[in-house]
Amino acid sequence: MSLYVVDASVAAKWFLDEVHAEAAWRIITPDNEFRAPDFFLLEMDNIFCKRIRRGDLSTRDASEARVLLRRLPIATFPFGQLQESAYTIANQTGHSVYDCLYVALAAELGGRMVTADRRLYEALTAGPLSDHVVWVEDAA
Repeated sequence: MSLYVVDASVAAKWFLDEVHAEAAWRIITPDNEFRAPDFFLLEMDNIFCKRIRRGDLSTRDASEARVLLRRLPIATFPFGQLQESAYTIANQTGHSVYDCLYVALAAELGGRMVTADRRLYEALTAGPLSDHVVWVEDAA
């Protein structure tokens, strides 16, 4: 069984027609466990709102996606417990604290963050946290 911390770049692909969507779907199996920082649902709501404003997603489809997302077996963890680690990682990599909360959680749990954010992936694999990150196409 694999433990994945799923970031919003991957979860968005479950509901939007994007590159790597098929790979994002392949990781959803009974053999995988999923975790995320508790602000994950807020981040996903923000993505849905942006897509509605752009005209890429209807309000109805976004509402349905929100319901489906909350039914997926993703356990959330309080981000406050990860904030110091995420802050350190953000300063080391030049990425946002928000993005680094996912990898901080993966490191804390001994799992791997699965991402479809190429810049973030490359920054993390070039450093000491490389064991805690996996590209979406490689996780499936």
